[in-house]
Amino acid sequence: MAQASDSIRFILNDTDVALSDVTPTATLLDYLRLERRLTGTKEGCAEGDCGACTVLVGRLSNDGENVERLVYESVNACIRFVGSLNATHVVTVEHLAAKDGTLHPVQQAMVDFHGSQCGFCTPGFVMSLYGLWLTNDNPSRAAIEKTLQGNLCRCTGYEPIVRAAEAAARERPSAIFDPITRTREAVTARLKALRSAETIVIRKGEDCLIVPGDATALATVLDEHPTATIVAGATDVGLWVTKQMRPLTPAVFINGIADLQRIDSTEAGLTIGAGVSYTDAFDALSAAYPAFGQLIDRIGGEQVRNMGTIGGNIANGSPIGDSPPPLIVLGASVTLRSKNGTRTLPLEDFFIAYGKQDRKPGEFVESIFVPTLPEGDRFAAYKVSKRRDEDISALLGAFRLAFDENNCVKTALIAFGGMAATPKRAKSVEVALIGQPWSEETVRAAQAALESDYQPITDWRATSAYRMLAAKNLLMRFFLESTGETVQLQRFEEVA
Repeated sequence: MAQASDSIRFILNDTDVALSDVTPTATLLDYLRLERRLTGTKEGCAEGDCGACTVLVGRLSNDGENVERLVYESVNACIRFVGSLNATHVVTVEHLAAKDGTLHPVQQAMVDFHGSQCGFCTPGFVMSLYGLWLTNDNPSRAAIEKTLQGNLCRCTGYEPIVRAAEAAARERPSAIFDPITRTREAVTARLKALRSAETIVIRKGEDCLIVPGDATALATVLDEHPTATIVAGATDVGLWVTKQMRPLTPAVFINGIADLQRIDSTEAGLTIGAGVSYTDAFDALSAAYPAFGQLIDRIGGEQVRNMGTIGGNIANGSPIGDSPPPLIVLGASVTLRSKNGTRTLPLEDFFIAYGKQDRKPGEFVESIFVPTLPEGDRFAAYKVSKRRDEDISALLGAFRLAFDENNCVKTALIAFGGMAATPKRAKSVEVALIGQPWSEETVRAAQAALESDYQPITDWRATSAYRMLAAKNLLMRFFLESTGETVQLQRFEEVA
């Protein structure tokens, strides 16, 4: 395995950084606060929920037309590993104000509109709003609220912060003032110089951190280290470290591999690289399958969607992962790659049992193919959670049906997450629907068939009875939305 470097190299605010003494579990938050004494970035939840640790990370991204541009995204420093930072630009709240102390318009607006009380969460809010300020000079209230999904404030209240965001958008100083705008070309050149096509390996005692330069190198690495932990967005793996104190060695960081970040659209469908983030996949998925875009908006907060990947959500194999059920009903397939080649299988066959997927030693998820939705097919996905935004699913249902000229069900594909040990099709329900008229009577009969498909568990997210009733009601919701009829849904108290 070729090795070009034994250091992670990136830019921190305006300083070049090269680290060769770093462990796989070192987080960006700890590095900023403990090593660099940049304490404006706060530690709150240490799991990517509260946003107090928000920073911006700039990276070079291909826009699909072979034109590279420098993109800045808000991320949670608490679950972002230092090993994932090669050839990036990390921007903290300390970088925003001018050297003479003049506040950035986003910071000044937070002062002017009383957007801070205790102030602990304020740097994270500032950084999230700064990311919006860079990309949208006239954001709607909905865009502002979406930007702030991943930031928690317990004392100020969001209204003053929203007003501050609106005011900051109207304040556009010269490019010389804004620290990112004035250095964009120079930073782009510096990041290009930091990229390496070779593999970076850092060893520290028993720890080993590996950053492959491309997908071919990744296949070689996993052939040599078949039990390695693959880290993409770290939105789940990060919690293994911060909450469970689990070691990661060797850890293979793949978020910088351009081969895995492509989206190809053809008449046949979308091919999404395993390293494509929710944010980058949003436009393509929303255009082809509008209900998918609505679902993505409810996966974590903006910071999580900027880090988390479609491929990682699949490879993780969680029974409550949000993307597998809709992908399954859309007929998606997954391509696995190893040093020996590739193989493709239907996504629903990838999930074998709880914590077990059809992935052989040395294999990794390379891409996901999602077929074009046939004209006339109805598709929907519904997420049930305790909070509307930034919460883990208690239940997620995905539905895709086609009808014949007599309004009878011709094909039916239905899948749920949170109802079994894996994302799973509701095959008895599908059988109960196919060939039947699309009516309330048919749906009521199919609801009963759910009990043959699933025996959900009770946990802290929901009881078994609640999950079953919610699943039945989601099927009825799909019927109601497709017909415009009004039918009384069952209430939980009626079956509790």
